[in-house]
Amino acid sequence: MTDIQKLLDSITLNTHSSIRFEWDGEVYYVDPFQISEEPHDASFILLTHDHFDHFDPDSIQKILGEYTLIVCPAPMEAQVHEKVPGVDTLAVVPDQFYEDGPMEVDTVPAYNIDKDFHPEEAGWVGYIFHLGDLRLYVAGDTDDTDEARDVSADIALIPVGGTYTMTPEEAADLTNEMAPEIVIPTHYGTIVGGEDDGEKFAKLVDEGTQVVFKLDF
Repeated sequence: MTDIQKLLDSITLNTHSSIRFEWDGEVYYVDPFQISEEPHDASFILLTHDHFDHFDPDSIQKILGEYTLIVCPAPMEAQVHEKVPGVDTLAVVPDQFYEDGPMEVDTVPAYNIDKDFHPEEAGWVGYIFHLGDLRLYVAGDTDDTDEARDVSADIALIPVGGTYTMTPEEAADLTNEMAPEIVIPTHYGTIVGGEDDGEKFAKLVDEGTQVVFKLDF
């Protein structure tokens, strides 16, 4: 099995944009939301911003391990400590590289261009994970920005549900510019966006990129 297939197989979407994956013995979560079980297995939890469907303290409590680092945008670090007392945090800002033990990430600005839900000045982020020779991009809540278009990734998780982020058409335009080997649509079918938005998106993605669905309805 190739490394990219191994990584792809490990990626799960609990719902919406609640992402989990494994790499080299570590368990990563991004924006855990509506977690029902209590695995307490997280090595790293990365938060993109503080909206309720991305920062869910109840879900975080269910996945905290013996040692878990929470990575979050600097403006929300105080909220994390208030809602999840006693955790270790790493506060980040956009356009930087961060390393903590086996975790290596670049932060990518995540913001809206023509909407007010995710202003650029908020300092919210997406993440590019460095996983051996692979790059995994979790976009967070963003539009088709210049910074996102500059991302180089083997696997990308891109929001497609419209309203607060990109429509399927906009997300496909971004994906086709980025040209990852694999793209996984997120952020549709529950909180916002129809269950068919993933299919709409997939039909517009260039043949050179494989679309993989990880959400079940």
